[in-house]
Amino acid sequence: MKDPQETLREFETGSNGSDGHYTRADLYDAGVTRSIADSVRTTLGALGEDPDREGLVLTPERVAKAYQFLTQGYAMDPEAILKKALFAEHYSEMILVKDIEIYSLCEHHMLPFFGKAHVAYIPDGHIVGLSKIPRVVDVFARRLQVQERLTLQVRDAIQGVLKPRGVAVVIEASHLCMMMRGAEKQNSTTTTSAMSGQFLECPMTREEFMRLIRG
Repeated sequence: MKDPQETLREFETGSNGSDGHYTRADLYDAGVTRSIADSVRTTLGALGEDPDREGLVLTPERVAKAYQFLTQGYAMDPEAILKKALFAEHYSEMILVKDIEIYSLCEHHMLPFFGKAHVAYIPDGHIVGLSKIPRVVDVFARRLQVQERLTLQVRDAIQGVLKPRGVAVVIEASHLCMMMRGAEKQNSTTTTSAMSGQFLECPMTREEFMRLIRG
């Protein structure tokens, strides 16, 4: 018989779905939480706020946990994720996963930027489980980032593991560091692209990709 404590842990982490319920439990490092929370408390005071007032008393801990969640990509291995679902397959046409939602933090101001990623590749003997592509995007997005580097990292991770005939990545995002401060342009978006192999060498392949993500 299974240990009741093990069953409880499975329920808390959402790994036991036999009863139709799913409970999410995010895990945080107590030392990291305490360190960040202390810094946030100091920052609140420096801004002229009272960190002990009712609305703010739990804010330092909340912020500490939020930052750990939003930067969890540092602890994840994108290559391992891709290799878990790598399959031999004789398919040589374009595979596209588009409109992948992304949420990241700009490393210059630690303000969010968000939007969509479109990722395509042309396999050369191997394909990867479709869910792994959005997961790889999340691994790199859940770090302090610039959009340009994020685009390159997604391309290079897929190219490095799958060894396909080509990879194409386009990211379209809005940056709060441009919308809330600085230029204060609320309707601006930034588009970045990174391509390899046939997407660079063959204009028709590149045009097909761009047509599909706009369709």
